Amino acid sequence: MISLKYIFLKTNSWTKLFDNLLQKAFYLGMRIIGCIVIYIVGRKIIHYLNRLIDKVMNNKKLDSSVASFFKSLANILLTMILLFLITNILGINNSFFITLLASIGVTFGMALSGTLQNFSGGVVVLLFRPYKVGDYILIQGHEGMVRDIQVFNTVIVTSDNRTIFIPNGGLSSNVIINYSEQDKRRIDWTFSIAYGNDYDKVKQIILDILIADSRIFVQPAPSVVLKELNDNSIDIWVCAWLLSKNYSPVYFSINESVYRNFAANNIDIHFQ
Repeated sequence: MISLKYIFLKTNSWTKLFDNLLQKAFYLGMRIIGCIVIYIVGRKIIHYLNRLIDKVMNNKKLDSSVASFFKSLANILLTMILLFLITNILGINNSFFITLLASIGVTFGMALSGTLQNFSGGVVVLLFRPYKVGDYILIQGHEGMVRDIQVFNTVIVTSDNRTIFIPNGGLSSNVIINYSEQDKRRIDWTFSIAYGNDYDKVKQIILDILIADSRIFVQPAPSVVLKELNDNSIDIWVCAWLLSKNYSPVYFSINESVYRNFAANNIDIHFQ
């Protein structure tokens, strides 16, 4: 028969085990609640620090490209610090955390190489400044105004208000056209007219249109030349100089004026 002493000891052992598990569950629950509170408070602190950094950079009158890059970098570093604090509160050993990161780094090294390349590309943009925030650029087939230069991406806004994120990693191996680098820019047109038109008359019509537009510089003077005699048309090449910011408005405006004046003067435009 099982003695009463054995039953008492067995019951007492289970009671201690249950109390121990209950105590550990309580401490774990408190840690989880603490982590949630710290995460919420930490995100608010990070938001405040980001605003403070932004204010300091504005007071220092730093270039918007530099400010954009460092704000993005600061946000990433502050978030990493917050996650590190949370792991400490959960009782995860620092050496274990570092070892885990190292293992992940080795395992996903190849996958992360692109990210590291993007970071390096961002540093290159910051140092050599092929463009800055506010510039109008053509890069990797995308054209628009630079809104942000972040740690891993350059953000541009197109003329039709699309936002495009371009990885910084490919910048060192791709052609970048910066339309805002120079204040002045040459604008070109090619107008094709049919044979039989009076070329001198056509040339004078175009010159009069260009001279009448105050956005086009008088010096260097606009140029109108006969570019090529094709099988079915005469190609007239036209160029003028203007401020870079006026490029698109002038381009479309002159197209419209040439069309209207050609029609008014019975100039036959070549078409196939």
